[in-house]
Amino acid sequence: MFRGFSFLLGFVACLWLTGCGSGSGLRVKDTTRTFRTVVIDAGHGGKDNGANRRYGGTEKTATLDVATRLEQKLRESEFKTVMTRSSDTFISLDKRAAISNRQKNAIFVSIHFNDSRRRGIRGIETYYHSPVARTLAYRIQEQLVTLPGATNRGVKTANFRVLRKARYPAVLVECGFLSNRKEGAKARSAVYRDELADKIAEAIVDQRYGKGTYHSPPATTDAAATTSEHGE
Repeated sequence: MFRGFSFLLGFVACLWLTGCGSGSGLRVKDTTRTFRTVVIDAGHGGKDNGANRRYGGTEKTATLDVATRLEQKLRESEFKTVMTRSSDTFISLDKRAAISNRQKNAIFVSIHFNDSRRRGIRGIETYYHSPVARTLAYRIQEQLVTLPGATNRGVKTANFRVLRKARYPAVLVECGFLSNRKEGAKARSAVYRDELADKIAEAIVDQRYGKGTYHSPPATTDAAATTSEHGE
């Protein structure tokens, strides 16, 4: 009798927190079918370069360019967008999460590139923390690995601060390894960065409105990427 009652209390608490087992203590609202705002987080920035590799360059530059392209595509799909940073500035992890949490009816997408001491390691992977973000993470990963030559490293859970502090569905995308010769070279390409942004945008639109609803806008010009590179 006592054990059954304790189990019931635990189950109710699990439902209340939504992301049961996350250990964050936050109540994560499932907005994956209703969101109108996408918070786009360009990883690193300012004094935080992120990875900095011979083949792929500086991570903070690549993330900002992909994030900027993603914002443009989502705006054309009539979403409200919020950038945690739109220039080479340092934003703390807590502030990034806070920016997202201030929005209404939102999701959070953090853009990163990976790094390894082993240059042969390559591939794209997507992380989530709360169970409510699982479908969004899988949808983004499934789109990204359709890119020619992409290696699928899968969808994984992680306790990253920007994910565990989010009150909305939040994912973090690792768009490839800057330390890998081929993927690093791709990360320097304006064309490839636009393709990454396009696949993420397609996944987000499909998540909200159903598969096949995304209409890809014209690719952003190389001039936009050049401006971003020099600005970083």
